[in-house]
Amino acid sequence: SKTFWMTTGMFPQEFIIGFPKCVKISKVAIQCYLVRTLRIERSVSKDPVGFEQCIEKDLQHIEGQLQMEEFPLPEFQATYLRFIIKSAFDHFVSVHRVMAEGS
Repeated sequence: SKTFWMTTGMFPQEFIIGFPKCVKISKVAIQCYLVRTLRIERSVSKDPVGFEQCIEKDLQHIEGQLQMEEFPLPEFQATYLRFIIKSAFDHFVSVHRVMAEGS
């Protein structure tokens, strides 16, 4: 949580996480700050193309605290996950940790 990725101030902003091969994911968790609306998309392609929306959620903001959100994803497969920050509570947001559980 001492290092983070920060947006450049305009929205939407996005980042993509790639896995070495298509994996089964049971849960995705994110720790972030000032994110208002987050969308997670997945791709099962060999390249980061052909994304499909999986989750979109409005997050709750508590001043001075990291937002910690978990998204259960039963029977979910992905080679790439794209995180799109659609809107924020301020001009800049930060992402401190992304975790994916599965096999």
